[in-house]
Amino acid sequence: MSRIAICAPATPITRSHAEALQNLVAEEFPEHSVEFHPQCFAVDGHFAGPDALRAEALVDCANDPNFDTVWFAKGGYGSNRIAQAAISFMNEHARQKTYAGFSDCGYLLAALYRHDIGQSVHAPMPVSARSERGREGVRRSLRWFAGDTSGLEPSLDGKTPAVAFNLITLCMVAGSPLMPDVTDHVVMVEEVSEHLYAVDRLFFQLTNLLEPGIAGIRLGAITAVPENDREFGQSAEEIAQYWCARMGIPYLGRAQIGHTVDNRVVPFGLASPAAAT
Repeated sequence: MSRIAICAPATPITRSHAEALQNLVAEEFPEHSVEFHPQCFAVDGHFAGPDALRAEALVDCANDPNFDTVWFAKGGYGSNRIAQAAISFMNEHARQKTYAGFSDCGYLLAALYRHDIGQSVHAPMPVSARSERGREGVRRSLRWFAGDTSGLEPSLDGKTPAVAFNLITLCMVAGSPLMPDVTDHVVMVEEVSEHLYAVDRLFFQLTNLLEPGIAGIRLGAITAVPENDREFGQSAEEIAQYWCARMGIPYLGRAQIGHTVDNRVVPFGLASPAAAT
C-alpha cells in the first residue's frame, strides 16, 4: 500500500475537498491510503495557517517514516515563504519520499530538487477531486503513485531530464536560493490568468535568467487569459518562440501541462515510477 500524507503549504482546502478525495481513493484506489494533516484546514488571512504552522506541517509529513508520498493539497500563493526553512529541517526519511503538486507549489518542488530530497513531481493536486472534470487529473496522480506511467507528459523520453513549472513561479525561483541546476534539462512552463503582454514579460525575464546549457523549453497551456484593451499581436506560442530564438534557447514545442484537466505528470529529472509504493 502507498501511504500518502497531504499538507497545504500555501492556501487552505475545505473538509469537503478532503472528503471528495477520500471517497475517490476508497472507491477506485484501495492500494493507497491518504491522510490529511489538520493544517490543511487552518486559515490565517490568505494562507493555510501562519508561515510557521505551514512549515511545521510540511516537515512533519516529510520526516514521518510512515508515509511514502507528500502530496500538496492546493496551490494559490505562499509556499515560497516557507520553502527554505522547511528544507533545513528535513531528515533522512524525507529523502526517500515523492513530493507532488504544481503551480505555486513549484517553489517547493524546485527547492527539494535543488537539495536532492526525494522525487519532485509536477502533478495534479487533491483540491480538484470535487469536480468530475478535476477528478480525472487526480486519478492521473494516483495512478502514477501506484507505478502507472500512462499519465506522464508524452514528450518525456526517459533520456533527457525535465522539470515543469508555472511560468511566473519559475521566474521568481530563478536567481533565488531555491533554484535547482537545470543544465541539460527540458524546461516546461505553463501559465494561467495572465495577459499576453505579461506572458511576454515573463519570457523576457526567464530566458535571460536560465542557464545557457538547458536542453530547451516546452510550452504548456496558457489559459484564462484576461481580455485587454488591445490585441497583443502574438500568440502565447509565438511569444515563446520569439524569446527562445532571441536568447539562443531551443524551442521544443508544446507540453500537456497547465491549469487544465489535461495536466500531465512530470517527474523532475528522468521519468520514473513513484519513489516508493
